[in-house]
Amino acid sequence: MKRIFSALGMIGALIFSGCGSKGNVAKNDAQERDSTFTNVKHPEWSRNAVIYEVNLRQYSDSGNVTSFARELPRLKDLGVDILWMMPIHPISKKERKGTLGSYYAVADYTAFNPEFGTIDQFKDMVKQAHAQGMKVILDWVPNHSGRDNKWVTEHPDWYEKDSLGNMKGVYDWTDVYVFDYSNPEMRKGMIDAMKFWLTDIDVDGFRCDVAMEVPTDFWDEARPKLEEAKADIFMLAEASKPELQKNGFDMGYNWPMKDLFSAIAATSGQYTFKGSDGKVREFPETHAVAIDKLLAEQAAEYPKDTYLMNMVTNHDLNSWEGTEFDRLGNLTPAFAVLSYTLPGMPLIYTGQETGMNRAFEFFEKDKAPQWEPRNEYFTFYQKLNNLKHSQHALAAGLEGGELVSYATSNPDLYIFSREKDGSKVTVLTNLGKEEAAVEFTGDKPEVKGMKDFFSGADAAIPASLKPGEYLVFVKE
Repeated sequence: MKRIFSALGMIGALIFSGCGSKGNVAKNDAQERDSTFTNVKHPEWSRNAVIYEVNLRQYSDSGNVTSFARELPRLKDLGVDILWMMPIHPISKKERKGTLGSYYAVADYTAFNPEFGTIDQFKDMVKQAHAQGMKVILDWVPNHSGRDNKWVTEHPDWYEKDSLGNMKGVYDWTDVYVFDYSNPEMRKGMIDAMKFWLTDIDVDGFRCDVAMEVPTDFWDEARPKLEEAKADIFMLAEASKPELQKNGFDMGYNWPMKDLFSAIAATSGQYTFKGSDGKVREFPETHAVAIDKLLAEQAAEYPKDTYLMNMVTNHDLNSWEGTEFDRLGNLTPAFAVLSYTLPGMPLIYTGQETGMNRAFEFFEKDKAPQWEPRNEYFTFYQKLNNLKHSQHALAAGLEGGELVSYATSNPDLYIFSREKDGSKVTVLTNLGKEEAAVEFTGDKPEVKGMKDFFSGADAAIPASLKPGEYLVFVKE
């Protein structure tokens, strides 16, 4: 049996013969009236894009934006399309965590952190990135500000209060105060600050921190106002909340897929990260075939033609949950391949393209990764970026091909194809701990006339796959 899932949005898990229909998926009049579609108009440049998260503080020995700008040609060569800059605002000093504080305790939403240089230097970097064909989005912190943000004294009514009338934090974030989104003036102030970066600095959108903690109707209000300032913006929500992607966001975090990757790796004996209690996290027994169930759930829950961001690491995971090697072990390359070939957009985090296997300090200056000489990890991700760019079947949203998965006798194998408009990609992975025979229990992928993407050899279904082994076939 083959199971077919559209690229996020087609309802449920459809089971039928043949791949999806060809043609343009631009919304027609009927689709415009279909309430199951997202109302967000994705920039065309986002469809086959790769997003790269920049930890500016840790990117170079100096940690400034001018040093980072010198790396733009390397990132262009790597194949990066969107630069997501972790927060570049000044950091509050009141109750600051560590020596340098958290990026996410913002002191001034329309200023640039002097730790990183000047705002003119940042603007010049944005211009250089655009000249290289890359977009730049800012990490935006809308739920809370630092405790000495100028709005604390200028607009104290913009903040939530506790039962005693005091501004309050959230979770264990003792360096921030939470905003009150019932205040229309507060909303206007936040939108105006975001507009400043679109109009004056020419950034291309925002990654919005803990977006699910902010009322959804704010994002519904903000998006069209931001688009008045600059068309074709891209909005990423740090959230796995389908309603946010109806009107406000192009893309959300695929946290559930990240957790599923970890559970599969743990079942295979690869998850080794120890938490603050000194213990390795426990997961329920989970096998590769569970990916189909999650894809079906997401297809039913999210608006049609929306995106999710797939990842093997990011700044939160790296600093607090372990490196990709801690969590995924020898399955890391196979999961990286899946992050590029499953529906959605892949993420690369600072240092991932070097194989960096250590956690960055979060509140202190740390040693930068070793960018040169380029190694096998750079080549690996460069090739995956080329795969994403060159195969229309891997486009995000409904522009991409439906995912057709093929059942086998082993639950640790995950094998699927995606095909669209003459582009076809077939992926075979073994996410288990033992070598597994490739024995299909129903339909099997047709690979005649395809090539092994990594080796260039003629495609052929192997008799077995070793643990962590992956194959990617593409149509000639």
